[in-house]
Amino acid sequence: MTETQNTSRRPGALIAMSGGVDSSVAAWLMQQAGYDCTGITMRLTRNETLGQSGFHTCCSEKDIEDAAEVAFAMDIPYEVLDFTADFREKIIEKFIRVYEMGGTPNPCIDCNRYMKFGKLVARAREIEMDYVATGHYGQIVQENGRWLLKKSVDTKKDQTYFLYNLTQEQMAHFLLPLGGLTKVEVREIAAQHGFLNARKRDSQDICFVPNGDYGGFIEHFTGTTVPCGNYIDRDGNVLGTHKGHIRYTLGQRKNLNIALGKRAYVVDKDVNANTVTLGDNDELFSDGLVATDLNLIAGALGEIYETSD
Repeated sequence: MTETQNTSRRPGALIAMSGGVDSSVAAWLMQQAGYDCTGITMRLTRNETLGQSGFHTCCSEKDIEDAAEVAFAMDIPYEVLDFTADFREKIIEKFIRVYEMGGTPNPCIDCNRYMKFGKLVARAREIEMDYVATGHYGQIVQENGRWLLKKSVDTKKDQTYFLYNLTQEQMAHFLLPLGGLTKVEVREIAAQHGFLNARKRDSQDICFVPNGDYGGFIEHFTGTTVPCGNYIDRDGNVLGTHKGHIRYTLGQRKNLNIALGKRAYVVDKDVNANTVTLGDNDELFSDGLVATDLNLIAGALGEIYETSD
């Protein structure tokens, strides 16, 4: 990104276009606000690599087609950049590694950090764009000389949770044009301007696990099989049989396929023993936690704790 803006030209904005209605309307709003816009879609996965075919989710071939069509309708430059190798290393392989260790990864946060905030910002600098804009629901504002990340007007769609890694430098060049709109209003704008994705459903699944079967995906991707194991209680008593520890995460209640006469939750996992401990809701709570990778956006010491690559 340019360090100083040339006042003789319109400010340039690189628009992350996923093919969905949100990023399409974000691009339109930026264009209407007078920015010189360029659309970009990051190719992150390929169906054959993931053992999938014909699914339509974030960053699929269909999404790329939809994004290109919207960019064409808006008469703005558009490009597709291939980041499949980076996505595999930074996102997919980390997702698998954390699950195999018994953790609960959030690949969408990692994708925003390494792909959108990393690769997109780097690309914006390469083509001398002043800003990067996305279709996230959130607001970036400046107060008392400091950039702050605030919730979207539409609290049901708020996505600031996924943006917590933003640094002060990034927020100075990041724009979230949907922050003051509701999802209903966004769809209305898309419909009014004839966008083909105005009624396109939101993606709910992890883009590389479109059917939600994390365990099946991990086994296919790694070529290994995690065997069935025992459900146990806190005292070690065997309660039943589960389908392999990678198919469960702490706090999970649904799809346990066991009847105990009461609601049961996953309260612990032992990867080495391949056991999954079930318990009551109260057993999910702790007196403390260990937190890492902090980014205190609103704090006076924020710069010290900001994450960096």
